[in-house]
Amino acid sequence: MNRVFITGASSGIGAALAREYAARGATVGLAARRRDALDELRAQLPNPERHLVYALDVTDRAALAAAAADFIARCGGADIVIACAGISAGTLTEFTEDLPVFDAIIATNVGATVATFAPFIATMKAQTTPCRLVGIGSVAGVRGLPGAGAYSASKAAVRVYCESLRLELKPHGVKVVTIAPGYIDTPMTRHNAYPMPFLMRPERFAARAVRTIDAGTSYRVIPWQMGVVAKLLRLLPDVVYDLAFVNAPHKARKTDKGAS
Repeated sequence: MNRVFITGASSGIGAALAREYAARGATVGLAARRRDALDELRAQLPNPERHLVYALDVTDRAALAAAAADFIARCGGADIVIACAGISAGTLTEFTEDLPVFDAIIATNVGATVATFAPFIATMKAQTTPCRLVGIGSVAGVRGLPGAGAYSASKAAVRVYCESLRLELKPHGVKVVTIAPGYIDTPMTRHNAYPMPFLMRPERFAARAVRTIDAGTSYRVIPWQMGVVAKLLRLLPDVVYDLAFVNAPHKARKTDKGAS
């Protein structure tokens, strides 16, 4: 029976992963800001009394460390830790009011991923059971997208950080998995006012993600169609990429009407 700790568990991909693991008999630690949403999710899971709720802000490192310590103490360890918490908004460097948005996106998507993993590593190294640390990247981190400098940079950073961590922990038998979602139908993506090819339901994403995590695959784009797109984007020369994407639609900024 897996012991799984998930940040960003109150909605979207995090909630879908929690449901998938609970359905497979795992004990799940649910971490997110909204206590009411976490309690509601736990009540919907099989064996709700088995699962643990941690209402916290992932940018609060002390709160994350305390939650990790409690989960390890009550469950006897952790087999899978998924840093799923993330935020997104359009940003333009020329506007000073967007600088705090840059800071918040980097702190949540990158800094909190590191802070989520850190308290679990020593315990995982000592365990004899297979262990996984899972970072959630994005296809948006493959190439920089106009109007999404902070989000693209943050997800590229997650991918490279997890690659470094994978090498560090490989001698200790702890596998690091990076999953890059394409367009998943979540509250975050519903604000996008542009076409989203290969849009996937979160429960379908979760089932495929769990198989990837179980296999210990180092990096995977889900759905696979977006994986093909990502490979093609990486191969495009800069001059071709620039011509193709210079007029790509922008994410809404927080100061724009209708932004999330």
